[in-house]
Amino acid sequence: MRYTSLVAAFLIVGCSAEKAPDPAPMASQSAAPVPANAPVILAFGDSLYAGYQLNPGEGYPPRLEAALLAAGTPARLVNAGVSGDTTAAALQRLVFTLDNQPVKPALALVGLGGNDMLRGLPPAETRANLDAILNEFDKRQIPVVLTGMLAAPNLGEDYASKFNVIWPELAKKHKTGLVPFFLQPVLGNKALMLDDNVHPNAQGIERIVAATQTTVATALKAAVAK
Repeated sequence: MRYTSLVAAFLIVGCSAEKAPDPAPMASQSAAPVPANAPVILAFGDSLYAGYQLNPGEGYPPRLEAALLAAGTPARLVNAGVSGDTTAAALQRLVFTLDNQPVKPALALVGLGGNDMLRGLPPAETRANLDAILNEFDKRQIPVVLTGMLAAPNLGEDYASKFNVIWPELAKKHKTGLVPFFLQPVLGNKALMLDDNVHPNAQGIERIVAATQTTVATALKAAVAK
């Protein structure tokens, strides 16, 4: 998801150059492997899942996998994030992605919509595409946690009023888990961002993992208990 200065302005509102407190250290590369029979979580999204400009192992899915394992909730994260994806592009590849999973996911994370906003696409289109994506997961009986997005303030109140409600309303409709705003833990802190002031750096990813881990773990436990 290659944001322009429009969203950069959104993310660096109130930015401080102050160094962020260190998050929990990353798990050692020699940590115990995920058990072979651990449930699978499919991370289906854009560059915020894909690990834009991060080293292998530093993106959200692998760091979340390590955090869940360390907390006693082992899961195997499958990274199906594609940088630049709109909700329409993601919808087009969804069936292929799901049909080609060796193991049916016990849970899916869905993080999309930022690129729709960047392109000024009508919120109604974003909603319809996300609704269709969630319908496909419902049809396959795969529970979902939605990780939401907010509109940049300079898009105006009318756009934001239609865009920001998409995630909570769809979460209610489809009975999914919800992270209201995926980037909330890094908002306004340059120390947690790449040089583009848009995508989280490795330290920022750790903050996001810490903020979302409990929601994901709770949803996974509920899914495997069914």
